[in-house]
Amino acid sequence: MFLLNINNQIDQILTSLDDTSIPKYLIFLVFALGAILIGRYTSVILSIIIKNFLPDAEQRIINNFLDPLKEPLQLAGTCLLISLSSAWLQEYKELYNFFHPIIIFSVVASLAWLASRIFRQVVRIYGIEILRKSGLEVDELLLVFEAVVNIIIGFIAVIAYAQSQQFPLTGLLAGVSIGGVAISFAASKTLEQLFGTVVLYLDRPFVPGDYIRFSLTSGYTPPEGETYGRVESIGLRSTKIRVAATGTLGIVPNNQLANTAILNVTRGKKVMVLLYLDFIKQLTEREKALVQQVVKNSTDSLYGIDPGSTKIFVFDHETTEKSRARVTFFILGSSENSIELRKQLLEIANNNFSKELKKFGIEFNMQEPNIYVDSPVTI
Repeated sequence: MFLLNINNQIDQILTSLDDTSIPKYLIFLVFALGAILIGRYTSVILSIIIKNFLPDAEQRIINNFLDPLKEPLQLAGTCLLISLSSAWLQEYKELYNFFHPIIIFSVVASLAWLASRIFRQVVRIYGIEILRKSGLEVDELLLVFEAVVNIIIGFIAVIAYAQSQQFPLTGLLAGVSIGGVAISFAASKTLEQLFGTVVLYLDRPFVPGDYIRFSLTSGYTPPEGETYGRVESIGLRSTKIRVAATGTLGIVPNNQLANTAILNVTRGKKVMVLLYLDFIKQLTEREKALVQQVVKNSTDSLYGIDPGSTKIFVFDHETTEKSRARVTFFILGSSENSIELRKQLLEIANNNFSKELKKFGIEFNMQEPNIYVDSPVTI
């Protein structure tokens, strides 16, 4: 009944605006400005709706989705409202034909970005826990799965935009395939290099600024059989690498780099994690040994944790007559995404050894937040 009344009021407002002598482009500008202002509060509006219809899950949804996805929600909400406002430009055909494709593109792109971020949150919140409960290892295949889904979302977005603009996809694809066959015969070597570029951009074994070691099957190779240098740029056909030993600039075809083993020295980094556990009592020597064993077993079993680096020091406070533990270890990762994934796995491990210690009557408070320190791997 409430929504019906709102719809009736909106219809009355639109009818009254149609009857006025106000130029439609001014109405569009007013509604567009209103869309920008209202779009900034998309997450707030959604939280109010969730509070009314899903009160039990309100806080969980806000913490897991609305707060982390505030920016994409604002952008998608703004674009949708501006798209609705563009109806006032229909009587100005040239203006409408110019702005409409841009507005539709912004709507499709913002929704695709929002869908990608929602899927990422679902995977990070629920996917990791499901895999752990199933006894499966959580590794970078999860990141690969995310990338594949993002490609699918992008592909669907392209098709949706093409359909909205009535592009002849069938004829376009047929023309591309016929042209591709003709071009492949005429420039097979160039296409091979371009495909190598695509592989480098999708796999991302390095980015400009990274130091890498690589061996080539053809072209210049130093006597020791390996080249070490800094990537200066990645072009459409080749990659420019500043060779460390000589300072000369090496230009390597991308298809050769795509087919060779690459050691990325820059990404060979690790992040030191420092945890403090404050126990509610002073532990006996047996309990201290138990804490060390449980924490070590929980962290060593995580994928991406350097097991040999874990150090656990349990000591007694002189004044509070309570015990404290300092835990240090290293997280290994090849990218920021993999490091973030391992940090979430660490939170799961923290919950696991907390439950394990409570079984033996050992309770503690963990100092928040955890301390992370970047530390490069020794070359």
